[in-house]
Amino acid sequence: MLTKEELPECPVATTVQLIGNKWKLLILRNLVRAPQRFTELKRGVPGISQKVLSENLRSMEENGIVSRTVFAEVPPKVVYALTDIGESLVPVINAMADWGELYKSHFQ
Repeated sequence: MLTKEELPECPVATTVQLIGNKWKLLILRNLVRAPQRFTELKRGVPGISQKVLSENLRSMEENGIVSRTVFAEVPPKVVYALTDIGESLVPVINAMADWGELYKSHFQ
């Protein structure tokens, strides 16, 4: 997890640093719906490679946005979910979806 000193002073820059790439936003969009396994996330984010998905999940886990729960089963079951601070992003993701719909409606 980043320390307070490592984060940008600007809160918008902080948000962009933590979730501001295409893949993280699409992963979060899927986790807003429900906790998911790795393969479900990969299927739900077309075009993402296994490596990139893994790197982005690890980064968001390290930053406290996503949790990773491993169940003691054979084969192992791993589920990703939003943490409490990750849940606070739901209005942001929903606002982005609403704005995207509004923008698209201007071209129909």
